[in-house]
Amino acid sequence: MRIKSIFLAAWCCVATAAFAAPNIQHWQSASGAKVLFVENHDIPMLDVSVGIPAGSSFDAADKSGVASLTHHLLDLGAEGLNEDDISRGMADIGAQFGGGFDQDRASLSLRTLSSQAERDKALYIMARVLQKPLFPEAILAREKARLIAALKEAETKPESIADKAFHKAVFGAHPYALPVSGEIASVEKISVQDLRAFYAAHYRAGAAVVALMGDISRAQAEAIAEQLTAQLPSGAAPAALPEVTLRITAVEQRIVHPASQSHILLGAPGMARSDPDYFALYVGNHILGGGGFVSRLMHEVREKRGLAYSVYSYFMPSKQPGVFQIGLQTKKEQADGALQLVRDTLAEFVAKGPTAKELTAAQQNIVGGFPLRIDSNRKILDYLGIIGFYGLPLTYLDDFTRKIEQVTVAQVRDAFKRRIDPQAMATVIVGAPEKKAEPEK
Repeated sequence: MRIKSIFLAAWCCVATAAFAAPNIQHWQSASGAKVLFVENHDIPMLDVSVGIPAGSSFDAADKSGVASLTHHLLDLGAEGLNEDDISRGMADIGAQFGGGFDQDRASLSLRTLSSQAERDKALYIMARVLQKPLFPEAILAREKARLIAALKEAETKPESIADKAFHKAVFGAHPYALPVSGEIASVEKISVQDLRAFYAAHYRAGAAVVALMGDISRAQAEAIAEQLTAQLPSGAAPAALPEVTLRITAVEQRIVHPASQSHILLGAPGMARSDPDYFALYVGNHILGGGGFVSRLMHEVREKRGLAYSVYSYFMPSKQPGVFQIGLQTKKEQADGALQLVRDTLAEFVAKGPTAKELTAAQQNIVGGFPLRIDSNRKILDYLGIIGFYGLPLTYLDDFTRKIEQVTVAQVRDAFKRRIDPQAMATVIVGAPEKKAEPEK
């Protein structure tokens, strides 16, 4: 047994060393965009992404959905290219074209062969899509109809109902409470002019973050970053988001639904990407509910009492503090008992923190799994985008495992006590019967 333990420890050290963090080059392009680049000639591929602060939190409250539709229509028609030209052009050279969208960011991403003919064609299409979108009237009408149909369907699903109500309860009037895809009533009113105005106001070169990873030189990377951003709208970046109110008033919302199980969410505002408590909260949450079958919530709720198949917790770090969320599904008749058990488990964790044994196990698990986070060009590209967009240190990947290993029991306990108040949480239960009134005494 001892030999096996020594072998595993040695393997972890070797694995971590084998996946050393990449060398990140960085600069500002002539257009004003921030650029991060990792040069790697191991495979003849190039991965590129461009991130813009144009997520759903930049919507107006009465026009939620504009940001999402603006991003969605980018590759459905650009100057000199219709949607078939774009999709077929990428397919013909084996390139993969996609993107991402959330509360903070809208992004486009490309994976292509690094050979010049394929690379040049793919980048030409990407540049047109990003810098010369058309937002065709007929395409908008079609996509609005699809989106409205999807939103109507979502209104019948307990998980969607719970998520929408929960974010409203946690964030109140803050833009993070806005549904990422919008509301039916607001989407119906969106016009081409709305999309064009949003694009002009938010898709600014000076706010863009370009990430490049793969088989090109520094000079080629500089030219590509300029090609992708030089013709973006100029001007100041959009105003910063308002501050999130970290301490909320406890609220419990019960929503009747015919689902066979209750869908339960509880939580509060959590942490931002740049939060000084990031690593203490990250490790602590791994122990509480982020570590799968080895987490406390899973042990108490599933393993010991069989009240749910799965229970989890997570922090969603964003530009402003994102949500801290605990979630589970359980039989309706045991929803109240399961909810109370989750609350008790959270309260005990906040009050006492983890044990030394739990902390060591979590640190070993996180550090041991870290090489898998940077074992492909695509994964490294994602990190480059995050580092650039959120202004994280360029040494973030180098520092990650060291900072995880430096977290102490006292730091986890202190961070959770200061940041998570079990008595000030938003709770949403969809599919639970109304709470019975207390009998009169």
